[in-house]
Amino acid sequence: MKQTVNKRWIFLPFLLIFSFVLNLYLGSVHIPIADLTAILLGKNPDVPVWSDIIWQFRMTKALTCILAGASLSMAGLAMQTLFRNALAGPDVLGISSGSSLAVSLTILGQTAWLPAFAAGPWTIAVAATAGAAAVLLVVLGISRQLRDNTSLLIVGLMIGATVTSVVSVLQYVSNADDQQIYLIWTFGSLGGLNYTEIVLLALILAGATGVFLRFAKPMNAWLLGDNYAASLGIRTGASRLAMILIACVLTGAVTAFCGPIAFVGLAVPHFSRIIFKTHHHLVLLPAVVVIGAVLLLLCDVVAQLPGTSYILPINAITALIGAPAVISIIMRARQVAL
Repeated sequence: MKQTVNKRWIFLPFLLIFSFVLNLYLGSVHIPIADLTAILLGKNPDVPVWSDIIWQFRMTKALTCILAGASLSMAGLAMQTLFRNALAGPDVLGISSGSSLAVSLTILGQTAWLPAFAAGPWTIAVAATAGAAAVLLVVLGISRQLRDNTSLLIVGLMIGATVTSVVSVLQYVSNADDQQIYLIWTFGSLGGLNYTEIVLLALILAGATGVFLRFAKPMNAWLLGDNYAASLGIRTGASRLAMILIACVLTGAVTAFCGPIAFVGLAVPHFSRIIFKTHHHLVLLPAVVVIGAVLLLLCDVVAQLPGTSYILPINAITALIGAPAVISIIMRARQVAL
């Protein structure tokens, strides 16, 4: 068993490197692999502009794929563990919905009763962060009153439904140009970050990873129920708050910079369990980080439609992978029940 796991851990880093290089190599502009290698080694390629394409566009997008995929996957694993629900995802508590509401208020605020804002990248990022933080405060307040994870899950879904209704009203009364800007944001984008924003996202991911590794034991115990975790001396209330807080911070940060990216956090934890055949979080936590990064890198490769000038919405590609995963999970659960 140890030998098998070791082989998988040898394979995954190579898969990550391959996906990263493939993401840099493929795009609307063909750059020969020899020139790509030269650029990565700090040498000058045959065409000088290729260096700018790699370092200013493709490199930032590839790094964003790694950080966003890892963050959403880790948040998804935390939510599925916390709620002991295979269909829980990082946006289950309404955090992404809170970001969407704040962004819609910013972009669609060209109405008679709302002030107008300039929908710049930092304006949208600040609005998304503020919206996620506002919902987080509400969820934390409710979690102190509710000791039942299932009830908290339902509250999160209801928050999401309420926010969706408000956004629909704003879309109905706003003009067509603002609706288009908001619609593009909801598609998700991995190519809009600069290196400063990437470093910030990396620091958030590094901090969250350290906290989750520390909580690996409580997360393992949580799978067997709150009472079992408490019998082991684990402070279930503090652990639950920490897991909710970190998962929300990860989701809010990615949503702020990249828009709402669906299905990654839902599907990757299941892929990790299938590959490693374990529920031990000291194995699953690093696994979801690597597999989430690989998945989003490959999804971005498909979304670019290499060799063409078209770029598909990243959410359309992640849904093509995530939706079958959800269906397979439901079918597997039904077979086990039978």
